[in-house]
Amino acid sequence: MDFLPRLAATVDHYRREVADRREHLSLLRWQIGQGHRLDSRDTFPGHLTTSAFVLSPDHAQVLLIDHIVIGRWLQPGGHWEEAEDFHQSAAREALEETGVQGMSLHPWHSSADIPFTIDSHDVPGKPARGEPDHVHHDLQYLFLADARQPLVAQVEEVHAAAWKPLGLLAEIAPRALARIATLKPPG
Repeated sequence: MDFLPRLAATVDHYRREVADRREHLSLLRWQIGQGHRLDSRDTFPGHLTTSAFVLSPDHAQVLLIDHIVIGRWLQPGGHWEEAEDFHQSAAREALEETGVQGMSLHPWHSSADIPFTIDSHDVPGKPARGEPDHVHHDLQYLFLADARQPLVAQVEEVHAAAWKPLGLLAEIAPRALARIATLKPPG
């Protein structure tokens, strides 16, 4: 299936099965309806990104990166890169930015490519690139990995990668934290 129809079906499925009643995703749905090239980072007012909430098996820790440009701790992620499934793009970003090994898609996903959360958020532009302020439509996926493994931060994009207490998501991703709190750790 082509990118845009696949994205439209994923967003529709998310809204039916996962989203709370306040998650309208209006701009994302409008851009899909207009046929915008959301797979291109040069598409404005917004384009697609993917990110990964990588949890320890007991759900006590989350893998975060200290982002160079943004200057704060965030979940690993980045601009959409071609992949068979959207979660594979998120997994690739987590691996590239942190070096985390042995990641697996969380059982919550039930082998489906439906995001755990979708977060459309404003990001500053880069005037040097002729890029205006814009929106990242972030498809966020949940993964598991062993927190005892060594990490290797991608120094071009992140200052550090580290396992942090799950509660830090209250400031970073409150919707994701609330959803994670409803899950039982697998096993």
